[in-house]
Amino acid sequence: MVARTTRAVRVCETSHPPVYYVPADDVVPGALAPGGGTSWCEWKGAASYWDAVVDGRRVPAVGWSYEDPTPGFEHLRGAVAFYPSRVDAARVDGVAVRAQAGDFYGGWITPEVVGPFKGEPGTLGW
Repeated sequence: MVARTTRAVRVCETSHPPVYYVPADDVVPGALAPGGGTSWCEWKGAASYWDAVVDGRRVPAVGWSYEDPTPGFEHLRGAVAFYPSRVDAARVDGVAVRAQAGDFYGGWITPEVVGPFKGEPGTLGW
């Protein structure tokens, strides 16, 4: 297990399934290590990436965070979002999550979340 929380921040953006940001205090100590690279979100600012380190295995870029988010997104500081496609399992209230297609946005799809979503073939640019 990398993280378990009842305090996640659910973020919804246009054409995306929700992304859950987990407070750093709810991440298992030592389960994450700084990863390589950064990216830029026009809304939230610079993202840093995290690798999972579990049972001696390092899995790159399982999550990201905004260490110094832009104004209006300060509530994301100190939280990590995870790509459900890069972990063995992800759940919301015990329900298995399906990863958003394309492996770029990191959305969490549960049965009550209905698309279409960005990331599917042919959705580039909307």
